[in-house]
Amino acid sequence: MANAASLTAPGLSATDLLATKAPGKLSANTEAKARSKAQDFEAMFLNSMFQHMFTGLNGDGPMGGQGATGVWRSMLTDQFARTIAKSGGIGIADQVYRSLIAHQEAST
Repeated sequence: MANAASLTAPGLSATDLLATKAPGKLSANTEAKARSKAQDFEAMFLNSMFQHMFTGLNGDGPMGGQGATGVWRSMLTDQFARTIAKSGGIGIADQVYRSLIAHQEAST
């Protein structure tokens, strides 16, 4: 099991990552982009997980394996993932966001 120290950037402690909000260091636009990219990353991860839920599922109805169901399933899992990530997700986006901000602040 990974500990908190393995998730931090080099030279930063876990408490440094939690307190990355330093006024005036980064623009609001940079922070908004970082938040958006972090949510996109979480949505991509969730989409991959959701696609595995439908692996090997065959049968009748909208979840069956007939016709263009593969396309429909990919759109369904993508929408599930984006909706969950946008509404708070499972915590991956927050960690990615903190890491992105910490790296940006360290480079400025």
